[in-house]
Amino acid sequence: MAVRAKVKSNTALFDTYDVRDGETPEMIAHRLYDDATLHWVILLFNEIHDRYHQWPMSTVQFEDYLTDKYGDNINSVHHYEISEDSGHNTKKIDVGTVNTDYPAATAITNREYEENEQDKRRQIRLVDPSFVEQFVDEFKKLMNETVI
Repeated sequence: MAVRAKVKSNTALFDTYDVRDGETPEMIAHRLYDDATLHWVILLFNEIHDRYHQWPMSTVQFEDYLTDKYGDNINSVHHYEISEDSGHNTKKIDVGTVNTDYPAATAITNREYEENEQDKRRQIRLVDPSFVEQFVDEFKKLMNETVI
């Protein structure tokens, strides 16, 4: 179940947060809401359905993952990127695994690629503690209205 777009776009209702190494949703919920059982609010609000694959890994888990996935090829090229400027913004564009058409493209290693993916997962949104009770009540109300 996705969180209503109106709620997710209202920046007064949430704060952005970078998950620290080894932090779990329960730890964050306990610290923020004084209730570890509200970890589901964090997962739901960030549309995390599989905490084992969508939640950021600890450093040890990440290193094990890299070894399992890439073996001795951790520092091999994953893909190439070029930068494209548009006004005040620069965007990185993945041009594939061969750079013959883009000889100036930057090589991105498997490690760099996976680190970037982990960094994206670290950036989450947390419902402001002053709104969490209202959020939970609204969720319960919606669940009671849902026909299975």
